[in-house]
Amino acid sequence: MVGISRLVISRRERAVMLEPRGKGIVLWTLRYGDEVRDEDTYFAGIDDGETADSEMMPLVQQLIKQQTQHWNPKMVIDPVQDRLLDLIAAKKKALKKPSKAKAKAPASAPAPNNVINIMDALKKSVAAETRAGK
Repeated sequence: MVGISRLVISRRERAVMLEPRGKGIVLWTLRYGDEVRDEDTYFAGIDDGETADSEMMPLVQQLIKQQTQHWNPKMVIDPVQDRLLDLIAAKKKALKKPSKAKAKAPASAPAPNNVINIMDALKKSVAAETRAGK
Protein backbone atom coordinates (compact mmCIF):
# COMPACT_ATOMS: atom_id res chain seq x y z
CA MET A 1 0.00 0.00 0.00
CA VAL A 2 1.29 3.47 -0.87
CA GLY A 3 0.18 7.00 -0.06
CA ILE A 4 -0.21 9.82 -2.57
CA SER A 5 0.33 13.41 -1.45
CA ARG A 6 1.57 16.84 -2.52
CA LEU A 7 4.93 18.33 -1.56
CA VAL A 8 6.42 21.77 -2.21
CA ILE A 9 10.05 21.67 -3.38
CA SER A 10 11.75 24.84 -4.63
CA ARG A 11 8.48 26.81 -4.68
CA ARG A 12 6.86 24.20 -6.89
CA GLU A 13 4.16 21.80 -5.83
CA ARG A 14 4.82 18.19 -6.83
CA ALA A 15 2.81 15.01 -6.58
CA VAL A 16 4.59 12.37 -4.49
CA MET A 17 4.11 8.74 -3.60
CA LEU A 18 5.11 7.49 -0.14
CA GLU A 19 6.06 3.83 0.04
CA PRO A 20 6.97 2.02 3.28
CA ARG A 21 10.25 0.14 3.05
CA GLY A 22 11.88 -1.58 6.01
CA LYS A 23 12.04 0.87 8.90
CA GLY A 24 11.68 3.90 6.65
CA ILE A 25 9.64 5.51 3.92
CA VAL A 26 10.63 6.01 0.28
CA LEU A 27 9.36 9.17 -1.39
CA TRP A 28 8.86 9.07 -5.18
CA THR A 29 8.17 12.29 -7.07
CA LEU A 30 5.50 11.81 -9.71
CA ARG A 31 4.70 13.73 -12.88
CA TYR A 32 1.36 15.13 -13.94
CA GLY A 33 -0.05 14.13 -17.31
CA ASP A 34 0.85 17.45 -18.94
CA GLU A 35 4.50 16.97 -17.90
CA VAL A 36 4.84 13.61 -19.66
CA ARG A 37 5.74 13.86 -23.33
CA ASP A 38 4.31 11.65 -26.01
CA GLU A 39 6.47 8.63 -26.81
CA ASP A 40 6.30 9.34 -30.54
CA THR A 41 8.47 12.44 -30.09
CA TYR A 42 11.26 10.30 -28.62
CA PHE A 43 11.09 7.29 -30.92
CA ALA A 44 10.22 9.05 -34.20
CA GLY A 45 13.87 9.27 -35.27
CA ILE A 46 14.51 5.53 -34.96
CA ASP A 47 14.46 3.76 -38.31
CA ASP A 48 12.52 0.49 -38.16
CA GLY A 49 13.78 -0.77 -41.53
CA GLU A 50 17.39 -1.36 -40.48
CA THR A 51 18.03 -4.42 -38.28
CA ALA A 52 21.04 -5.31 -36.19
CA ASP A 53 23.89 -7.20 -37.80
CA SER A 54 23.19 -10.92 -37.36
CA GLU A 55 26.90 -11.69 -36.88
CA MET A 56 27.22 -9.18 -34.03
CA MET A 57 24.15 -10.37 -32.08
CA PRO A 58 25.85 -13.41 -30.44
CA LEU A 59 28.79 -11.23 -29.38
CA VAL A 60 26.48 -8.61 -27.88
CA GLN A 61 24.46 -11.27 -26.05
CA GLN A 62 27.65 -12.85 -24.69
CA LEU A 63 28.92 -9.44 -23.50
CA ILE A 64 25.60 -8.71 -21.76
CA LYS A 65 25.65 -12.14 -20.11
CA GLN A 66 29.22 -11.60 -18.82
CA GLN A 67 28.47 -8.16 -17.44
CA THR A 68 25.15 -9.09 -15.80
CA GLN A 69 25.30 -9.63 -12.04
CA HIS A 70 22.89 -9.73 -9.12
CA TRP A 71 22.17 -6.56 -7.21
CA ASN A 72 24.52 -5.78 -4.37
CA PRO A 73 24.31 -2.61 -2.23
CA LYS A 74 28.09 -2.19 -2.59
CA MET A 75 27.52 -1.33 -6.27
CA VAL A 76 26.18 2.06 -5.25
CA ILE A 77 28.66 3.99 -3.14
CA ASP A 78 28.01 7.56 -2.01
CA PRO A 79 31.30 9.11 -0.83
CA VAL A 80 29.53 12.26 0.41
CA GLN A 81 27.21 10.17 2.61
CA ASP A 82 30.18 8.14 3.92
CA ARG A 83 32.15 11.29 4.78
CA LEU A 84 29.10 12.81 6.47
CA LEU A 85 28.63 9.70 8.62
CA ASP A 86 32.33 9.85 9.59
CA LEU A 87 31.97 13.50 10.63
CA ILE A 88 28.86 12.72 12.70
CA ALA A 89 30.65 9.84 14.43
CA ALA A 90 33.63 12.08 15.22
CA LYS A 91 31.35 14.76 16.69
CA LYS A 92 29.55 12.20 18.84
CA LYS A 93 32.87 10.84 20.08
CA ALA A 94 34.09 14.35 20.92
CA LEU A 95 30.90 15.11 22.86
CA LYS A 96 31.15 11.92 24.93
CA LYS A 97 34.75 12.54 26.07
CA PRO A 98 35.47 15.89 27.75
CA SER A 99 38.81 17.24 26.61
CA LYS A 100 41.70 17.16 29.10
CA ALA A 101 42.19 20.92 28.92
CA LYS A 102 38.60 21.58 29.92
CA ALA A 103 38.74 19.06 32.75
CA LYS A 104 41.96 20.49 34.27
CA ALA A 105 41.12 24.19 33.96
CA PRO A 106 38.37 24.39 36.60
CA ALA A 107 40.29 22.21 39.07
CA SER A 108 43.55 24.23 38.94
CA ALA A 109 42.08 27.74 39.27
CA PRO A 110 39.35 28.36 41.83
CA ALA A 111 36.36 30.32 40.68
CA PRO A 112 36.47 34.03 41.61
CA ASN A 113 34.34 34.91 44.60
CA ASN A 114 32.35 38.13 44.23
CA VAL A 115 30.60 37.84 47.59
CA ILE A 116 31.74 40.46 50.15
CA ASN A 117 31.11 40.10 53.86
CA ILE A 118 29.67 43.47 54.92
CA MET A 119 30.74 43.16 58.58
CA ASP A 120 34.36 42.51 57.61
CA ALA A 121 34.30 45.47 55.22
CA LEU A 122 32.86 47.75 57.93
CA LYS A 123 35.45 46.63 60.49
CA LYS A 124 38.26 47.34 58.00
CA SER A 125 36.78 50.73 57.21
CA VAL A 126 36.43 51.68 60.89
CA ALA A 127 39.96 50.45 61.63
CA ALA A 128 41.30 52.51 58.72
CA GLU A 129 39.54 55.67 59.99
CA THR A 130 40.77 55.21 63.57
CA ARG A 131 44.36 54.83 62.39
CA ALA A 132 44.08 57.89 60.14
CA GLY A 133 42.54 59.94 62.98
CA LYS A 134 45.41 59.23 65.44
